[in-house]
Amino acid sequence: MMTVTGHEQFAAWENKVMPPVEEVRPGVWSIPVPFPNNPMRYTIAYLLAGRGEAALVDPGWDSDGGWQALKAGMAAAGAAPSDITGVVVTHYHPDHLGMAARLRATGKTWMALGENEPLPSQWSQDMESFVAGDLAQFTAWGVPAGLLHEVTFRDGQWDQLRAIAGPEIRLPSGALLPVAGLTVRALATPGHTPGHICLVDERNQLILTGDHVLPRITPHISLEAHGQDNPVADYLHSLGMMAAADGMEVLPAHEYRFTGLAGRAAELKAHTLERSGEVRSVLAGGSARTVWDVARELTWSRGFGSLRSFTLRLALAETASHLVYLRSQGVPVDIEVPRGLK
Repeated sequence: MMTVTGHEQFAAWENKVMPPVEEVRPGVWSIPVPFPNNPMRYTIAYLLAGRGEAALVDPGWDSDGGWQALKAGMAAAGAAPSDITGVVVTHYHPDHLGMAARLRATGKTWMALGENEPLPSQWSQDMESFVAGDLAQFTAWGVPAGLLHEVTFRDGQWDQLRAIAGPEIRLPSGALLPVAGLTVRALATPGHTPGHICLVDERNQLILTGDHVLPRITPHISLEAHGQDNPVADYLHSLGMMAAADGMEVLPAHEYRFTGLAGRAAELKAHTLERSGEVRSVLAGGSARTVWDVARELTWSRGFGSLRSFTLRLALAETASHLVYLRSQGVPVDIEVPRGLK
């Protein structure tokens, strides 16, 4: 059973305001960073103070306002950007990785990602190939021609993706963070992204779950050209690994802290399988011929017609991921799910 432990965070979430900076354990601080123009509203960064060194986990979306909030949070913890020796990012999404560049500008701060996390700067494609492959994928997925410009990447977006600098450190599952005075291990939890990691602090009985397990929502699981071959299967497997940390307090990257990790993981598994069941029901109707056909028959919080631009892209990629999963489970899936150039 899930129990809220971040009571002030929960109240802030309910009241649609920013939560306070808090010391969760001695030397472990939660620092909210604004996530502008997004329903999540903020990312929770975590400052882990070691012995003369410190790590900052998921520093948040890059913005001037976010930078001021992050610096103010660190100051409340008695630290400054120059005290951060390492930035650890649970996954490469910009609401987690974005501020890393500002922290690394000090010249003495390394960045770490999971060993299997892809970065656009490491992709071998040129811009034209990437954009063409993306367009070909969504065309094959049945997106109407008039909406292709909304869901596909443009040239300028390629430049933004490629600008993300690679990490100095890649963390395999089980590796300790290289920060003096800390005993925090990386745990590979692919699904939301290929190289997503959680961080396990056994001494403090804490687990930092990034976006893998959140208290209220289900993380997006999508099929991407540079992602996993079967992200839903990976996510379900990663959820199964959470039982070992059931007694720990959960520090997610959004919303609020809680306990009851195994129970919450079971809820997320049930929800994910329910979604696959809904996709299977649409297939059983026999009229769907493309990913688009399936997606428009599924349940969406505000209706499929309300989805636009990036949210529409995510909805289609989620639908595709469930089609791939169902096929892997032996369900007849006649719909082809091609991906863009890898």
